[in-house]
Amino acid sequence: MKKHLKKPLLLLLCFMVLSLSSSFTAFASTATPKAQDSNNQITKLNHNYPIIMVHGLFGWGNNELYGINYWGGENSLKDILAQNGYTVFTPTIGSISSNWDRACELYAYLKGGTVDYGEAHSRKEGHARYGRTYPGVYPALGTSNSNGINKVHLIGHSMGGQTVRVLAQLLTNGDANEINSNGTNISPLFTGNHHWIDSITTIATPHDGSQEDSKQESFEPAVHRFFAAMASKTGIIDSTNPCFDFRLDQWGLKKQPNESFEDYYRKVFTSNIWKETKDLSIWDLSQEGSKELNSWVKAQDDIYYFSIACVDTHKDLITNYQVPNINMNPLLLKSSRYMGRYTNSTPGKVKVDSSWWRNDGIVSVRSAIAPHEGSKDVIVNYNPNVAPKKGVWNYMGEINNIDHIEVVGQHELLYRGYLQNKFIEWAKMLTNLPS
Repeated sequence: MKKHLKKPLLLLLCFMVLSLSSSFTAFASTATPKAQDSNNQITKLNHNYPIIMVHGLFGWGNNELYGINYWGGENSLKDILAQNGYTVFTPTIGSISSNWDRACELYAYLKGGTVDYGEAHSRKEGHARYGRTYPGVYPALGTSNSNGINKVHLIGHSMGGQTVRVLAQLLTNGDANEINSNGTNISPLFTGNHHWIDSITTIATPHDGSQEDSKQESFEPAVHRFFAAMASKTGIIDSTNPCFDFRLDQWGLKKQPNESFEDYYRKVFTSNIWKETKDLSIWDLSQEGSKELNSWVKAQDDIYYFSIACVDTHKDLITNYQVPNINMNPLLLKSSRYMGRYTNSTPGKVKVDSSWWRNDGIVSVRSAIAPHEGSKDVIVNYNPNVAPKKGVWNYMGEINNIDHIEVVGQHELLYRGYLQNKFIEWAKMLTNLPS
């Protein structure tokens, strides 16, 4: 495993946290979804399944980083949707873990219990089998009610879209390696035949990975530079402040009570895991890693799939390359320009041509539409006047003039109301899907 992080992926870390941290103010959550009790568990169920909004790389749930909302910035999308009658949860799962490990954590977050990464998987990858214990926000998931099975709608931004696909694959089909491992107490996640997901919606997800940079940059020094820059803006490295939690307990990389954040992140990013395993985000988000994931993670016949792309570039009339729009977050400009002209025809690698150039600063439109590389999933254009199909990707088109951060961060007043209404429209669409 190369000790490198592709620049688009590193930029996603820098931009999601640094930009949000420097632009947003804390927001106190006041709305309480009607279908929840004081323990944050659903106690009253109806036909409107809960909506689970899953963050991407280096993300977090609501109000877990200086009161900043990953979903909505200073105006929590979770609360806005709750005020419109929807039950919404915004879990925090491993920020740089693999999609497999993140899916296992998401399952425990929903159902409750200790995270089980699987005996066969954990033995193969060399990390602990069990992780943190969650109380469970939706323990009724998969049980019966008067209308059928209690299900969920899953929405994933960026890498979160890959994670929810993996969860659906495991719930529906299980995993043969785990079943055949002769292990004890196999998690229901790996036994299959659990049809508990009604829909999956991905927003700006790199289904085919991110364009590779021929000038690979060493991962650990680059991340150190990022944290130094972030510290100058937010003081996050000050050990007296809340610390970003990478949630790598399975690798023995948990922050200790008296450990400074600077020592904690240095411990994480100088660890040998970056040399020794593919069981991390940097592989899953690469083009080759995404192709590998697409080869075994399929669209399930009983689930609605929707995808949304963001684009914030236009064609340069002189060079014909894609260049950033004037409103793009300045921190995304270098990445966007690079993606807007990059090609790769190396034998054995994913071919990159001009069809990859249109982008949101981090993810190309082509990659956000649906899995292509290594996948046989069917893609159709979504028509709001026709009932969508299950088991295929219903591509809902592009959100124009919106970059990868803005679609969830929503810190620009000009676009905030528009994007908030988009999420309300999507929630309404999901709750009105045909049975």
